[in-house]
Amino acid sequence: MKFGLQSNSWLYGPDPVEAFEAVKAKAQWAENRGFVWFSVLDHMIQIPRVGTPDEPFLEGWTVLSGLAAVTSRIRLATLCTAVGYRNPAHLAKIAATVDLISRGRLTLGIGAGFFEDEYKQYGWEFPPRPATRIRQMEEAVRLILQMWTEPRTTFHGRYFRVLAVLRSHCDAAQRDYDTIEKTHGNPWLLARNDAEVARKRDKLADRGPLRGFVGTVSEAIDLIGQYQDAGVELLINSDYRNDAESRELFASDIMPHFA
Repeated sequence: MKFGLQSNSWLYGPDPVEAFEAVKAKAQWAENRGFVWFSVLDHMIQIPRVGTPDEPFLEGWTVLSGLAAVTSRIRLATLCTAVGYRNPAHLAKIAATVDLISRGRLTLGIGAGFFEDEYKQYGWEFPPRPATRIRQMEEAVRLILQMWTEPRTTFHGRYFRVLAVLRSHCDAAQRDYDTIEKTHGNPWLLARNDAEVARKRDKLADRGPLRGFVGTVSEAIDLIGQYQDAGVELLINSDYRNDAESRELFASDIMPHFA
């Protein structure tokens, strides 16, 4: 099994000016510790499940272009880019440029979009029906693929995006399910024993409820083994608390079990 790290927050200290230096150090640390994937949120303001809208927040694709220049092996991605944030043809150009800077290490993570308040704040139209946003996503993906594979692209769509219902979509598209890499993203807050877990819960409680996995290293190893048995090939640690000890335990105590 391979492992990835997701960076959801830009809160690394009292001075937001240092946010990029901090995420750069995090990505380089992940690369040096054997992670194969490093991804960032692509939003303009922080989303409710992670933090508050007044937090400092960097633009995801700009960050990826910077990380592409200061890393050499780890795969870089957005998790994920909403179709409504950018014209798909423009997004295709942005992604192709980051892929070039990174020497082919980009994964374009794209989604249908959900954060209506963010759409409104930035003047984007928010289709209220999820089915509409999904159709936009499917159309945008077709356009992006054409932009990447054709010397000149002519595209006449209904609006503009992908469908991630894996087995049924593979059957409809006549795509071999086994050729697709199965991934899972989840926050992991780790400690070596129950007492340390309780201490960490108390320490972080003032920043809101803890999401995802919170527990010991041995419990995490058991759960990840179940994910592996279910077919997961790339497990991404959604590091929304920026907890250095959890990242270190993940790299030193968990990842070797699945090497």
